[in-house]
Amino acid sequence: MQTFLTILVALAMLATLGVLFAGLIGMARGVSGATSQKLMRYRVLLQGAALVLFALLMLSLKG
Repeated sequence: MQTFLTILVALAMLATLGVLFAGLIGMARGVSGATSQKLMRYRVLLQGAALVLFALLMLSLKG
């Protein structure tokens, strides 16, 4: 279970980083504000998911 959660945390972190860079690159290229806003919403959701998964991982390590 801990290995599975570790992999999920890593994937969520990488997805967050990917969306963050996509938003930054889009902003530098002058992509529309709506697209940039959408990417940042996805980033926040992925970041929240990564934090929840990380908390679950820490709880599973404690017990």
